[in-house]
Amino acid sequence: MVSSARHSFRVPPSCPESHLPIGLGGCPSALPSGRGRFVLRPTVRPGVFPAASSCSAAGMGRRGGAPWALAVLVTSACLAGVYGDEFSVLRSPQSVVFRDGSWPIPGERIPDVAALSMGFSVEEDLSWPGLAVGDLFHRPRATVLVTVKGVDKLVLPVKGISYPIENAVPFSLDSVANAIHTLFSEETPVVLQLAPSEERVYMVGKANSVFEDLSVTLRQLRNRLFQDNSILSSLPLNSLSRNNEVDLLFLSELQVLHDIASLLSRHKHLAKDHSPDLYSLELAGLEEVGKRYGEDSQQFKDASQILVDSLQKFADEMFNLYSGNAVVEVVAVKTFNSPFTRKTRSILQSSQSETENPYNLAYPYNYNYSVIFNIILWMMIGLALAVIVISYNLWNMDPGYDSIIYRMTNQKIRMD
Repeated sequence: MVSSARHSFRVPPSCPESHLPIGLGGCPSALPSGRGRFVLRPTVRPGVFPAASSCSAAGMGRRGGAPWALAVLVTSACLAGVYGDEFSVLRSPQSVVFRDGSWPIPGERIPDVAALSMGFSVEEDLSWPGLAVGDLFHRPRATVLVTVKGVDKLVLPVKGISYPIENAVPFSLDSVANAIHTLFSEETPVVLQLAPSEERVYMVGKANSVFEDLSVTLRQLRNRLFQDNSILSSLPLNSLSRNNEVDLLFLSELQVLHDIASLLSRHKHLAKDHSPDLYSLELAGLEEVGKRYGEDSQQFKDASQILVDSLQKFADEMFNLYSGNAVVEVVAVKTFNSPFTRKTRSILQSSQSETENPYNLAYPYNYNYSVIFNIILWMMIGLALAVIVISYNLWNMDPGYDSIIYRMTNQKIRMD
């Protein structure tokens, strides 16, 4: 959000422009104009110069091209501060088309992007141009979404596509997991939702047997790191330490990524079935490293680089396990704007406590109402026409000519 406060310094007219203070704080002249767009409206009064004049190029063109370049750079930085977090697509099949652009995606619609890319429907239409209509008959077999907390941008490889996130609020893929569990309950879907730092895990379907040996508690993660086949034997730690709890938490999350791909490689037949799989991982180790050492420290820089390399390796392994038919996405969030709370209701709550409808308005219809209405309407019309046709034919039936039953009955009567 852009601050609306305006700070200014009064400078004598004789003061040269080279002595004007240039602030890099908020951009008072950047006013929102529509969704994801900003219009720069510099305001300069006689003898008054804005302190945050870096967001405006007024009065700087007379000095040459350097001030203009500075204004453009600072303006880009101001707009980047509005959309600091990123949604990146590391790998995707040809059937799922992500367009290359800088369209901001609302944070609360990230689960809808995952659902639409897997071929599921959503309750509200998504008007985000980043996701195009792909092949409707060939949908990905898996979606992998990794949420990284504590950093607003990761230096990902060139082959990935990144989009800024607008209003980064906490989200959950529970709706996608429920859709998979409902539609493919008789098959073998793999649904895994894991947050190692919070010891939160949710498994559905074959995930319980595939990831039975996966470390999910902090004690299990610590013990897993000091085993012979852990990542500590092959991962360059640089400035990170094996004796620091914060560093071990960060490294244990990378161990989880390695173990997921390793355990899934033992059950490759599950990656070739017809039921889609879902993996949702939340990593908070980098955020703890930033709090412990600072974001300008060498430990944080080394941890960020190690995380990027591990994420790229994990994306390639998952993509290859599903034979190139998987979507791997990464969400980098500095901090969420609002806490994520689940709405609950007590079973003892009285129905009278709900807000009454003073105007006696009808309840809002579900988006499936038109489908159900048409099914019931035409089924009733078809049944009514069938009853009319059958009744008409029975009423005008000739017992001695049309029906073999009545002919046999008549012959029997004649023989008697």
